[in-house]
Amino acid sequence: MSYRVAVASSDGKYINQHFGRARQFLIFDVNDNKYEFYELRKNDPLCSGQDHNEDQMSRTVELLADCREVLVSQIGPGAIQALALKGIKYRIVPDFIEDVLKSINQEFDIGSN
Repeated sequence: MSYRVAVASSDGKYINQHFGRARQFLIFDVNDNKYEFYELRKNDPLCSGQDHNEDQMSRTVELLADCREVLVSQIGPGAIQALALKGIKYRIVPDFIEDVLKSINQEFDIGSN
């Protein structure tokens, strides 16, 4: 089973971005006990201070529409709802990208048995 994941990261190593402040998402394909980098998607952040731009929220969610899950360090309730409407899950996992992707692979392996 193939699984596309978006990662909110500023450095490409650690999940360190709030969903609403992410300037980029790293996209990975996870399947067959491996994962590989697919592409980098630039994003205009939807949060500035405490304000949220609803139009930008829609654009960000559409940017990630082919992903089944988003990995973030933080996320607000509006973004959670917008992602859920598109069937996209989220995980709050401020951790190393590699470790989390390995964990997702293990979940698939267990689930397929």
